Amino acid sequence: MTKNKISKKFIYLISPSKIKSKVFYKQLDQIFKLNKVAFFQLRMKKDSKKNKIIAGRKILKICKKYRVKFIINDDPFLTKKINADGCHLGQKDMSVLKVRKMLKNKIVGVTCHNSLKLVRKAINQGANYVALGAFYSTNTKKVKYKANIKILLLVKKITKIPIVVIGGIKLSNYKKLLLNKANFLAISSYIWNNKKYKPIEAIKKLK
Repeated sequence: MTKNKISKKFIYLISPSKIKSKVFYKQLDQIFKLNKVAFFQLRMKKDSKKNKIIAGRKILKICKKYRVKFIINDDPFLTKKINADGCHLGQKDMSVLKVRKMLKNKIVGVTCHNSLKLVRKAINQGANYVALGAFYSTNTKKVKYKANIKILLLVKKITKIPIVVIGGIKLSNYKKLLLNKANFLAISSYIWNNKKYKPIEAIKKLK
């Protein structure tokens, strides 16, 4: 029973860049209730630190309620301040080794684009998961690096740590990534900026 429950949680949900109203927290609660989200990442790059702390504390409560791991993007200091579950690092952020000293046993994930070399470096430094992408074009961020199924399969051969795939993942392409053994699908625009479905409907479609 528990095994099936865990395997259903294949979504690594990324926040919208701005949280505009209280409606967001109600939507998040409804989404987590579906038991499909394993991780939630706060990614409000251009917002103030104050707003991030306020949002972070509210989200942390909802994450705890549904046993979703709460990850902060790019900011180990904020991770520590609000006691989130972990931090996600880009290649221009602090190194895994430095962040590990600060955050001890918390989760540390690393963006590795489409590079086996970066994956190996992240593994050697003790990352808990690696993120590959972008697999498809996306409006969330400018795509500098394109990844494909080949790199996903190569990384699966060299490590057992989870692989999060990112970039333009939606209803029409998500199954291919799961069939090729991606552990988690990082999704943002498909949920928050979907012109056809509301967030709760959009996530229900991913089965």
